[in-house]
Amino acid sequence: MTGIVQIRPVGEDEREAWNPLWAGYLAFYKTALTQDVSDLAWMRFHDPDEPMFALGGYVDGELAGFAHYLFHRSTWAPHRYCYLEDLFVAETARGRGLGRALIEAVYDKARAASASRVYWLTQSDNAQARALYDAVADNLGFIQYRKVL
Repeated sequence: MTGIVQIRPVGEDEREAWNPLWAGYLAFYKTALTQDVSDLAWMRFHDPDEPMFALGGYVDGELAGFAHYLFHRSTWAPHRYCYLEDLFVAETARGRGLGRALIEAVYDKARAASASRVYWLTQSDNAQARALYDAVADNLGFIQYRKVL
């Protein structure tokens, strides 16, 4: 890994650095969101009453990736679960261990919050990410079904 890597919460004053990463993430998944939805997500990351958070992965002080996660209750456990909703590393920063560092940081946040698990989804053909995910978690073989309302 080259460069100094740091993981920390994304500051409220870092929206301009986050925007191109968010756009890259949405483009990777071939989706678009209205500006008000992105604005709402950003507001939630910085609202102390929301259970949604943004960690940034920094290389030499520059924001190069993020992990968005949230906590929710479960019918299967007395403790909350942690859902790693979004994980993205800029193409220029890949291969430096930033994705793994972001996942490990979410694990740390989940432990500190007494969550009993961290889980996430990815596309089945996301081979590069899945190689990392297979190294840091278990694939339980579930298939997601969705009905957009």
